[in-house]
Amino acid sequence: MYPELFTVPGTQYTISTFGVMMAMGFLVGYWITQKRMVEEGLDPEAAPNILIWIMLGGVGGSKLYFAIDVSIREGYPFFELLFARAGITWYGGLMGGALAGVLACYYYGVNIRGFADSVAPALAVGQALGRVGCFLVGDDYGKVTDVPWAVTFPQGAPPTLDWVHPTQLYEVAWLLPVAAFLWWRRKKSPFLLGEYLALNGAGRIVIEHWRVNEEVALGFTEPQWIGVALIVVGTSLWFYYLKQGPRQIEA
Repeated sequence: MYPELFTVPGTQYTISTFGVMMAMGFLVGYWITQKRMVEEGLDPEAAPNILIWIMLGGVGGSKLYFAIDVSIREGYPFFELLFARAGITWYGGLMGGALAGVLACYYYGVNIRGFADSVAPALAVGQALGRVGCFLVGDDYGKVTDVPWAVTFPQGAPPTLDWVHPTQLYEVAWLLPVAAFLWWRRKKSPFLLGEYLALNGAGRIVIEHWRVNEEVALGFTEPQWIGVALIVVGTSLWFYYLKQGPRQIEA
């Protein structure tokens, strides 16, 4: 694992592998989304502006979710958590990014349904790259195990010398086929983002069996309940837009 790549000359500021992978996720996501917007008959020139909104909303949402969640569960000061460099949660980023994306589409006059379908494959790829970053810094690993592919994270967050499930890579192994499936479905689905949400939630429910989060209700962890919510929201939107019929794509 490589939690830090280098220190910026003349400063004490380090560049983390997670930060680099997150940046790569945004850049690759932008490239995919721009191509999809052309297919959806949307103005690709609006893509960088909307994605900046999504990036800011995603980072802000992830930090806010992390600060609220940890301050309630563990009693740490809210503002210290909010402004700490560490602490990024995917689902908080998804909510914050979704809200920012909707507002940006309204502001720039871009069809929300078309943009949602454009960004769906990019979300799966970007999330997979982010999980590679989690693996490189030793964050979000799983339970102790004796499987042949188990790893240790002596510089992890937190460090562990036990052999554990590399659950970050389990998500990568799930998300990349999901991205390929969404790309194949991009001209067939009534609402591609709904399929991403449902598949994302299903993957998290399964992978949580190898992670270390505590159960909160009915034998499910908090991320599993969020996964259930994503399945419900994703399938509901999918059926809603199925009844609406195909969106008219401008030539």
